[in-house]
Amino acid sequence: MPAQSPEDIYTNLHALVRLRYRAHGFSYLPQQPLRSLLSGRKRSRLRGRGLDFDELRHYRPGDDIRNMDWRVTNRTGKPHVRVYTEERDRPVIVVVDQRLPMFFGSQQKMKSVIAAEVAAITAWRVLSVGDRIGAVLFNDDRAVEVRPTRNSKRVMGWLGDLADMNNALSVKGKNHSNAGALANALKTLERTIGHDYLIVLVSDFYGWDEQTLGTIRRIGQHNDVVCALVYDPLERDISSASNLVVSDGQYQLEIEPQRQGLGEKFEASFKSSFSRVQADLNRHNIPIIPIDTVAAVTDQLREKLGGERPQR
Repeated sequence: MPAQSPEDIYTNLHALVRLRYRAHGFSYLPQQPLRSLLSGRKRSRLRGRGLDFDELRHYRPGDDIRNMDWRVTNRTGKPHVRVYTEERDRPVIVVVDQRLPMFFGSQQKMKSVIAAEVAAITAWRVLSVGDRIGAVLFNDDRAVEVRPTRNSKRVMGWLGDLADMNNALSVKGKNHSNAGALANALKTLERTIGHDYLIVLVSDFYGWDEQTLGTIRRIGQHNDVVCALVYDPLERDISSASNLVVSDGQYQLEIEPQRQGLGEKFEASFKSSFSRVQADLNRHNIPIIPIDTVAAVTDQLREKLGGERPQR
């Protein structure tokens, strides 16, 4: 296992701002490369920016006949078309999970750090194309909602709040997580969101249930939802590991995954939960982007959303 740096365990505002210069090579916009997970009719229903009515004018050769205003055309006896312009922006909200189960990492970074980085990179990319970005930050105890903005200083403000929430994570004094916090955070969003938003949900989906799915489904009726599912490779393949040392922050315990089928049981539980989330979201055409804790987040987003192959 490689040595972890302090920024692999806890992030900070400087690290999240530094990602601004790497937020390129991918997009959440509807025009996706062929290899992108968001390309294709079944994988994506991304609406893009809406259209605003601009003017009514005489028909010109090459105008889209679908924009003909037949009422005015019939009244005047001359063909008229309605002209539309693209809305200035499309608001995006990133929902970021910072609960106790996210405070885990076996090789490189904690899931909680990876989630914060996905949120920061998404924010900087959205700002770079002129759209507004907001957030819902949540942990086991509370949720913080930030309205969409184009102001980079305000974005740095909530990235600082996200870093503080990340640094508050600790297993000391905590023996369980709030499984319902994910559903509660989405309900907070549902109460205030309008139409034609893009929602980027970043979580390990601990506590996934029918209530959570129902909220996402309702949000997705008038908005687009993209889910970044953060996981650690050890969760998928713990049986191949040798003796492991686990800790609750105070005591340490060495375990052997091979004994009494502990590894197989853990993997089966993880795969069952992972498969359920995937099946539920796929059934409603909600794209899922798997993000692991080992590779650089920017590389993973470029590969999965930008169509770029990772450097070897």
